[in-house]
Amino acid sequence: MADDDVLQVSVERGVATLTLDSPANRNALSRAVRARLREALDAALTDDAVRVVALDHTGRVFCSGMDLTEAAGAGAGDQGVRELPELLERIWTAPKPVVATVRGPARAGGVGLLAACDVVVAGASATFAFSEVRLGIVPAVISAVVLPRVLPHVAHRLMLTGEVFDAAAAAAGGLVDLAVPDDEVDAAVEAQVRALAAGSPWALAETKRLLRAGGLRGSFDDLLDLSARAFAGEEGQEGIAAFREKRPARWVPAS
Repeated sequence: MADDDVLQVSVERGVATLTLDSPANRNALSRAVRARLREALDAALTDDAVRVVALDHTGRVFCSGMDLTEAAGAGAGDQGVRELPELLERIWTAPKPVVATVRGPARAGGVGLLAACDVVVAGASATFAFSEVRLGIVPAVISAVVLPRVLPHVAHRLMLTGEVFDAAAAAAGGLVDLAVPDDEVDAAVEAQVRALAAGSPWALAETKRLLRAGGLRGSFDDLLDLSARAFAGEEGQEGIAAFREKRPARWVPAS
């Protein structure tokens, strides 16, 4: 399969949609998928026309994790999992919001992929599992993005048992933000994308940076400085003017 065949990319109304399209291997994180996803992410994050990144998938499976056919027989220094931290960190620290749409099973590294996103919408048919322990491996890399999301006691049990859990349980545990009926997934994603795109680019980037840093990591003086710069900045002044004039701010994508 050619690299260009494993990921679909489209940009429309300020949304870059990256669609995993490797159903033959259950959208596993193969070399080709990892390379194309990194490339597409970099392009979307440097494109001023893109306000939100949406991660979707074709086929029945969201992502089955690392491609085990590539891992078989490879030494520790040659495992593709060594490239996974860079990909997860790119999503985790992206200055633009990333929304994941999960319509089917997500396993192991696939759970890590969605956990790195800012908003996760899952359909009722979606299932999840930290299947690593049942394969004799450890959910080490993905723990960096899963543990900040999932309730500690829930993560503890699910990572040790490797059991499959549904979208409702994923939402209750914090892994998924919105669990909706399958026929409402598209509408729920669209609503989240529109809400995110209504924020100013600079404010979204700074807010995400603040959230990823874990809240109050600096002094109140630092936080006050950030707030004051936001109010006085170009986008802050535009937002205030738009509110007073009862019109959309200029950064809101046209419908």
